[in-house]
Amino acid sequence: MKTIAVAIIALLAASSGAIAQTSVSPSEAESRPESMAVGPDGTLYLGSQKDARIYRAAPGQAVAQQFIDMRPSAFVLGVLADGPSNTLWACEMVSMNRGSPLLKGKGILRSFDLKTGAPKVNIPLPEETNICNDFVVGPDKALYVADTSNAKILRLRPGAASFEIVSHNSALYGADGLTFLDGQLYVNTVWAGGLYRIPDATSAKPGNPVQVHTPRVLKSPDGMRAQGGVMYLAESGNGTVSAVTVKDDVATLKTLRTGLEGPCALEPHGKTLWVVERPASRVTAVPIP
Repeated sequence: MKTIAVAIIALLAASSGAIAQTSVSPSEAESRPESMAVGPDGTLYLGSQKDARIYRAAPGQAVAQQFIDMRPSAFVLGVLADGPSNTLWACEMVSMNRGSPLLKGKGILRSFDLKTGAPKVNIPLPEETNICNDFVVGPDKALYVADTSNAKILRLRPGAASFEIVSHNSALYGADGLTFLDGQLYVNTVWAGGLYRIPDATSAKPGNPVQVHTPRVLKSPDGMRAQGGVMYLAESGNGTVSAVTVKDDVATLKTLRTGLEGPCALEPHGKTLWVVERPASRVTAVPIP
């Protein structure tokens, strides 16, 4: 009877969205993941900043095992799981020169089969140097990509082999996390701590970036993802993750967790917000109120 009772409690917890585990770590302890994604079934994908590998953990697994190996490239930045197209997107950084104040690298947009890891797309970003950082699938099914060092937002339409420029503006130097909220594209700038909206981003003629006013200065804003009309934001500079709502280009921030170690990426899944703590080489589960 005790075993049955425990099983029933576990089932109820799962159905209510309660967090069953608190963290996941890659099998390579020093991989220092910079990015992560959550698949439709709750599988976690972690991109390594130590080298060009992606790790995967099925729901309930505490250790993520190697899934994709892109070495000898330098490391991985953005990772995104797109269930409808069975695609795992990744920003493969072939190299990085950290001697420049704005950083100079060579990035490639990669995609893989979400289940098998078989390679699909391989498209270098335009410009001689660039940083392929983060991306999001828009309501038009196109992929929107942040080029951090060139102050650009790029778009890759389904089936296309080259990028279109959505926005190229000096305000977007340091463009990092981006997501769609209520049909609008938002992007933050990790170097200056800004938050912007790109008007009509999915159209043929997007507008110039519009600054979204925040109640406090953002400290190294990084990963952003949205769910259910709420945008979630990681600030690696102050160890905080917040829930963000926006009205008339004014943001309201509700702190969900502080004291995290360099949170740089996140993604909500049900009632759980998975957050990458890069210095600790782990992904931590934060309850969503």
